[in-house]
Amino acid sequence: MLNRIFFLCLFLGLYSGGSLLSCRWMDHKFRQYSENSLDLLDTMANNSTNTTEDAEVDDAVAFPYDLYNAASTASAEDKLGFTVQVLEETAVLFEGDHSSASWEERRAENFLNVVTQQADGLRSCIRSHGHKKKNKKLHMYFKRLSRHVLERVGHSAEAWELIRKEIKTHLMRADQLVSSLLTAN
Repeated sequence: MLNRIFFLCLFLGLYSGGSLLSCRWMDHKFRQYSENSLDLLDTMANNSTNTTEDAEVDDAVAFPYDLYNAASTASAEDKLGFTVQVLEETAVLFEGDHSSASWEERRAENFLNVVTQQADGLRSCIRSHGHKKKNKKLHMYFKRLSRHVLERVGHSAEAWELIRKEIKTHLMRADQLVSSLLTAN
């Protein structure tokens, strides 16, 4: 009987130690990085009104609620994979030419560093590190943001402000996805 209890305790200890939801980075750093990235986006805000009112632009940035709804019902590992992809796609977007943006270059660099560190931290929490299954629809959405919003209007300050607002919505929804894992723990 004592042997069974020992093996049960050993099994539970090993299982919870390797569990996705016991990832130390998520438990201790996720909130800090998430709040930091959102704060940085807020400091980058442009107070002028958005003059990019093209119907094509509006269609290109129509927020992909359906993708987030599907991710919210996915497994914990898939939620993290989706969130990592959002962060990586955001980083790629902000690596572009933002010299016309209203914010300082240093703030954009800080934001990019925080988002990259956040993606790396969450990626370390995914059990199957070979988890490379990217969401093609999400990738195409970010590609449209780059092509239809930024490139078509010459990376203008107004286009970057539209992107900043859209990315803030993404980061808030991604925060909700990961937070659902923390509260379920």
